[in-house]
Amino acid sequence: MAGLDSATRFDDERLERLATLVTRADGDRESVTVEAPFTGDPVGSVPMCTADDTDLAIRHARTAQHEWADRPLADRVAVVERFAELVWDEREDLLDLLQLEGGKARRTGLEELLDVASACEYYAGADRALAPDRREGALGPLTPTRVNYHPRGVVGIISPWNYPLTLSVSDAIPALIAGNSVVLKPDEHTPFVALRAVELLREAGLPSDVCQVVTGGAEAGESLVAGSDYVGFTGGVETGRAVAEQAGRNLVPCSLELGGKNPMLVLDDADVGTAVRGAVAGCFSNAGQLCVAPERVYVHESLYDEFVERLVVATERLTLGTDASLDVDVGSLASEEQLDSVRAHVEDAREKGATIQTGGQHRPDVAPYAFEPTVLTDVTPDMDLFREETFGPVVAVYPVGSDREAIERANDTEFGLNACVFTEDHDRGRDVAERVEAGTVSVNDPYISTLGAADAPMGGRKHSGVGSRHGPEGIRKYTERQTVAVSRIGPIAPPSWLPGEWYASALSAVVKLRRLL
Repeated sequence: MAGLDSATRFDDERLERLATLVTRADGDRESVTVEAPFTGDPVGSVPMCTADDTDLAIRHARTAQHEWADRPLADRVAVVERFAELVWDEREDLLDLLQLEGGKARRTGLEELLDVASACEYYAGADRALAPDRREGALGPLTPTRVNYHPRGVVGIISPWNYPLTLSVSDAIPALIAGNSVVLKPDEHTPFVALRAVELLREAGLPSDVCQVVTGGAEAGESLVAGSDYVGFTGGVETGRAVAEQAGRNLVPCSLELGGKNPMLVLDDADVGTAVRGAVAGCFSNAGQLCVAPERVYVHESLYDEFVERLVVATERLTLGTDASLDVDVGSLASEEQLDSVRAHVEDAREKGATIQTGGQHRPDVAPYAFEPTVLTDVTPDMDLFREETFGPVVAVYPVGSDREAIERANDTEFGLNACVFTEDHDRGRDVAERVEAGTVSVNDPYISTLGAADAPMGGRKHSGVGSRHGPEGIRKYTERQTVAVSRIGPIAPPSWLPGEWYASALSAVVKLRRLL
């Protein structure tokens, strides 16, 4: 398989064994064929789960959740720590699967494994986020008050195809540590890496029913949203709206990470070489199929010509390939559908007058869905890719005359997921970053600085989503808050012998005292 030996490492028997981990009710059902983007060949199949399958998975998960939540937190953490060790021990297997069914460069797959390791390490210290909080009571020390964090129950996670390991398992880890059970629905294009991860979780000591997997299309997803106590979704805006609408009808809380049209701002004092390295690393990672990847670059006009020239040179040096080598820079797009979408955006821009500085071509000689890293200039508002998310190895570069113009153009979008600012002045970079309407903003780095900050929340603004992952927020969202207060003076109510006027005066005195204190 063009230098990738995972075709032999994951033969039909191994893939069929992984498919048996999918929860299925009785009866026949259709199957979903998984395709290898590097060749276009089928590599295996998984069940097209029905509503009955999903309901069964939720019932099993709900039954198992109570016993799992009753375990000491240290026991749950120990399972996750063993899982992290297994992920690293089995990294070649996981990398093979990520390439086999996702078509990504192996280097990008390694980033996924590191993200899982980071999530496990961070949430292993979950006692900080899950421990009861002391809060100020109604009458101070007379009414000591604390907030407890109880598991919600069954968490449904619907994950996408572009980062099938990190966007499934890394979201499941805090839910499990918090005492929930999980029903995971990986994208039908990339189910096997999630199934392999669940296999490793069970090998690490997770009871089998605590993490269930269903595969397939919309029917399984709708049933999962309907039956879960919390829903985490990562994917497109329109599907996210449908998930939010259904969750809202059922009064089920949810978090959504949706699309982005992420800007990169290169200020007039930026080091051009650093900015070009950042653009190449950010725009073309995972062939641009990354929710936080920059797609719009606003460069101060004094640096614009040099920046474009050097960006073109750097882009043309990238290696496009399908090897299992860590030296390959850019892999394949994940599917024919994704190729068609990217190609349509580039052709529309070309026909309407955009300049293709480099790239812009489908490369079937490399892989059926391979597309060259592409740099565009002279992009105008009438072109589809001006506002719409391309989600491919395509970036448009624009000149701007000031910081203010760069910020205004960066914010002129319905999205607000990620942004980055390049400047030699870090204080200036922070100031500009704070004025950009995005959930995360990195200075002098495209996205790793924020995405890799496990202790800080990562989420979108505007149409880019609701809620966040990472940080204390990333585990507390999987909990129900409960406030418990103890009155050391009994019922806070006027005694029968006290005149109402005196009681009102006493309350007034308490309010005044609290203000003074």
